[in-house]
Amino acid sequence: MYSASNLLVLLNDGILRKELQKKLPVSLSQQKLLTWLSVLECVEVFMEMGAAKVWGEVGRWLVIALIQLAKAVLRMFLLIWFKAGLQTSPPIIPLNRETQVQPPDGKHSHGSQEQSYVGKRSNRVVRTLQNTPSLHSRHWGAPQKQERWEQQHQEELNITPTPLGLQETIAESLYIARPLLHLLSLGLWGQRSWKPWLLSGVVDVTSLSLLGDRKGLTRRERLELRRRTILLLYYLLRSPFYDRFSEARILFLLQLLADHVPGTGLLTKPLMDYLPAWQKIYFYNWG
Repeated sequence: MYSASNLLVLLNDGILRKELQKKLPVSLSQQKLLTWLSVLECVEVFMEMGAAKVWGEVGRWLVIALIQLAKAVLRMFLLIWFKAGLQTSPPIIPLNRETQVQPPDGKHSHGSQEQSYVGKRSNRVVRTLQNTPSLHSRHWGAPQKQERWEQQHQEELNITPTPLGLQETIAESLYIARPLLHLLSLGLWGQRSWKPWLLSGVVDVTSLSLLGDRKGLTRRERLELRRRTILLLYYLLRSPFYDRFSEARILFLLQLLADHVPGTGLLTKPLMDYLPAWQKIYFYNWG
């Protein structure tokens, strides 16, 4: 259901962009690569679980390796060939329906008519009757604030990625190659070894350190770096650290909350049941 819903959103966004003639600010070839990358990210968990059901553990790891290899190749093409800059997640910005999909009566008229009126005593900004949309498409914020936000969002969609220098390109290449390095180290040293966990962590930290200078980055690129930094906390939930240190403490804390804080059991008990299953899905905690 999760994969199907994400694919439907991606398909629906593509149809709306085509109808509204709001193309992505990239070439057609790059757009196809971004679409395939988005599709892989939508179905990777489903394909992993399906492969485990049909082909067992060997088939599961084979599918994981193939998906990670395909994603790495697509990302490297975007980075080296198309100069796509910092790889963001999701690869394609979801369409903002509030600002880009407006009914005809919700469009503001420009020209001789004023869009808003400023009260002489209160200085309150009020939209004129001629520019008031219908009730179902009306927003209740100040007109100039909403228009400024819409303009800012549109600029973010059309802005070109920040060009990367040699150091930043190496950092992004490390980030792209990290899943393949982790899978290779798992094959060499096994899932119980600390070496894959340590190697992956070192690569992630090194990549973020090389990308430490955030001056000149776009807002979306800065948010992506912040997301990657927060995702370092996932190492607390990744084996073997989770198996030896985190699992007992996290489950004890959740049980403590459920026993002593009224109402929290409705949240913590399902979480306690779900956490072991979540931790075993590779693309949930390593993807």
